[in-house]
Amino acid sequence: MYLVDDSDSAPITTTEELLEHFRGAEKPPAAWRIGSEHELIGVRAGGPGIGTAPAYHGVDGIGAILAGFAERGWTPVVERGQTIALTRGEDQITIEPGGQLELASRPMVDGRELVTDLAAHTRDLAAITGPMGLAWLSIGLRPFGGRGDVPWMPKQRYDFMRAYMPTVGSRGLDMMLRTATVQCNLDWSDEADAAAKLRCLMGVTSILTALWAASPIVEGQVSGFQSYRAHIWRDTDNQRAGLLDFAFTRDDVYQAYVDWALDVPMYFVHRGEYRTVPAGLTFRRFMAEGWQGEHATRGDWGLHLSTLFPDGRMKRYLEVRGCDCGSMAMIAALGPFCRGLLYDPEARAAAIALTAKLGFADRQRLADEVPRGGLATAVGGHTVGELARELVAISRAGLARVLPAVIPLIDPVVEIAETGRTQADHIIDVWQATGGDPAQVIPRLAHPGLHP
Repeated sequence: MYLVDDSDSAPITTTEELLEHFRGAEKPPAAWRIGSEHELIGVRAGGPGIGTAPAYHGVDGIGAILAGFAERGWTPVVERGQTIALTRGEDQITIEPGGQLELASRPMVDGRELVTDLAAHTRDLAAITGPMGLAWLSIGLRPFGGRGDVPWMPKQRYDFMRAYMPTVGSRGLDMMLRTATVQCNLDWSDEADAAAKLRCLMGVTSILTALWAASPIVEGQVSGFQSYRAHIWRDTDNQRAGLLDFAFTRDDVYQAYVDWALDVPMYFVHRGEYRTVPAGLTFRRFMAEGWQGEHATRGDWGLHLSTLFPDGRMKRYLEVRGCDCGSMAMIAALGPFCRGLLYDPEARAAAIALTAKLGFADRQRLADEVPRGGLATAVGGHTVGELARELVAISRAGLARVLPAVIPLIDPVVEIAETGRTQADHIIDVWQATGGDPAQVIPRLAHPGLHP
């Protein structure tokens, strides 16, 4: 989720200026916060179109939903006459390409504020969309229909991505239209701290994927995957997505990330509106040569960073990106869980050590296999489930040192690690018990309060 700010038009001509983007985000530990973002998948809960996705226009459309939030005090962000996002203080509501509704919450001191915010957001969303006959599912992939059944949202950024994605991978349009994720955002104090956090995150991201797996249904059928969403990401755009090898080898992570990002092709520039650029134009070349009279600005760099999709993404904060969206409890658990791993040096070192013997090829293979195998995936003489139990213990111990009051928020993750039963397993049970009948599935997979 990224809202363009054209006002940041200061020119940039050197990589040193790009490094300042990351240096300027440094914060002392006392100022560290946790951010949260999650995407919800809406479906029609009844009638002849049961299970289908709402379009942007119409009485039950995404545009009408955004208008409902605007009536409740949110400020619309308008593009080409259409509301595409809303802001209220530091909170934002945005729309993904297939109408997934994203809430990006303000940075928080601890995870308990998020529980309160999620409850308030649920009440507002229920009040707006319940009368429309819409439900919102606890799931990481739209379970009904195929890609062609999902209406596109009228957002210019997505028009460009829609044309670009099929040129670089086979599943990019599925990622855009059908998936839903939960993310958390973390701070760092300096380059060494950022490097350690990125290394830790890249080392355990496949374990997080297995613990948060919640997308086993594809086009109305049990797919054999625990996280089909993660499978989609394995062939979306491998120039800009997945694991980053330098995270495991370089401590100068600012420079390493800049070096990588400079050579990833750009999608577009923004000058009042999005403008496509020639295929293969890298930010390095754009900064050196310009394009059609335009020259690189700090705003362009921020926009370009938002179009990179590694499992751990550096912007002005570090994004944890490997998890399926699921229940509200699991949405609320991700931030505290990652706080325990990444904000406590002892826990972070233990989490890094957990997979330290794996080479990069082994990590890539694990990322390929976890979407299907989940916790049962074999890795280094163990299973991911065994590593997950260790990782949960590491996070709990970290939280006990840095913020013990939020330990109960990770109880749902503890239960998954201890029982080996994921959200995906529950979804499969529901599907098999109901024969996939939308009239029976939707009430059982809808978020509580988000079914009319």
